[in-house]
Amino acid sequence: MTLPIIPYNPTLKERARELRKNMTPGEQKLWHHLKGKRMLGYDFDRQRPIDQFIVDFYCKLLQLAIEIDGASHDSEEAQQYDCERQLRLEGLGVHFLRFRESEVLNETPQVLEAIALWISTHESTRT
Repeated sequence: MTLPIIPYNPTLKERARELRKNMTPGEQKLWHHLKGKRMLGYDFDRQRPIDQFIVDFYCKLLQLAIEIDGASHDSEEAQQYDCERQLRLEGLGVHFLRFRESEVLNETPQVLEAIALWISTHESTRT
């Protein structure tokens, strides 16, 4: 199966590098479970530029973005931006899973189970 190439703005590379160096505690915790193909053998990148945006985690093979939303996403403006951003990326074929920072920190097994369930129900259409 040939995956579509989703272009990205190269000026985001430096910002993505900064974000990788300054991950939130929730991002750090989830990354521990995603890196090194630990999630059902799938390769995830962290702080991945896609189009004009950077997503927290991305699996190219599944076209799956995982976002961890902390308090900075609580305002009405931030929620509107997140919605518009997600709609634009979904229009490019990207799928989304969103979790609250507190969920990742306090309910890690349930978050990992939700990710594994999504993958198991979608992987046959991707591989």
